[in-house]
Amino acid sequence: MSGLPREVLKWIQSLDLTWQIKTPKWDLTNGYLVAEVFSWYFPQEIQMHSYNNGTSLDSKLKNWSLLRLFIKRHNLDIAEELLEGTIHCKEGASTLLTERIYEILTNRKVRKQTKDDEIDFTDRAYQNRLPMHARSTASKAVKNNLRITETMADQNLILSAQKSQKIINDHIEHRRQERYENPVRFNVKPTLGERSLRRPPAQPKQPTYDTDKTLDSIGQDGPHPELPAYSREPSVQFKEIQVNQVDKSALYNMPVQGF
Repeated sequence: MSGLPREVLKWIQSLDLTWQIKTPKWDLTNGYLVAEVFSWYFPQEIQMHSYNNGTSLDSKLKNWSLLRLFIKRHNLDIAEELLEGTIHCKEGASTLLTERIYEILTNRKVRKQTKDDEIDFTDRAYQNRLPMHARSTASKAVKNNLRITETMADQNLILSAQKSQKIINDHIEHRRQERYENPVRFNVKPTLGERSLRRPPAQPKQPTYDTDKTLDSIGQDGPHPELPAYSREPSVQFKEIQVNQVDKSALYNMPVQGF
């Protein structure tokens, strides 16, 4: 019973079921033991002679159909994804379903080491433990995560195609993340934008002033070392033009025409 917490394991053993649950993924898939667990708390409503302990898909669907009616009648807060995952032997689904049933029937909380939103019903955790060259391809991912019983139970071709497409999209996204995290292995060359050196524009330095010294002290002690030196010379240069004076005596001695 790997994967179940210790308190849930002790609770299961105390119920004295028909057979011991060793692997929840396979032992709970037909719903017979789930019904037997509920029969200990609701003996008037769960009659075990109504359930078949077979392994065929027909037996599974009939048992879980009765269990769904029971869950709906008592408004038990059990997600449909847990039921579907347990029927089709999805990874981790039966363990989460057992923990949820334990919390409902005993009114206790299970101490979990991981969060529920970090758990999915795929083989992603197993694939992450494998080396990169041994991880599954897109077609293998569809084969591993889409059970044959899912297509047999619901023969809607559009729904099956949507499930397959979601698995492929998740696989492509994981491969893209692997290429981003390990670009050397996949021989990913940086783009021109990634290779260019980007620096922030240089900011002009603003002069700092010492407010302890007044302008009078600046005139006495000389220019402040942090202040810019101001010059009294004008910034615009003017060229001086020399104008020659006219000799007035020469004007008086000039002959006058017409006289």
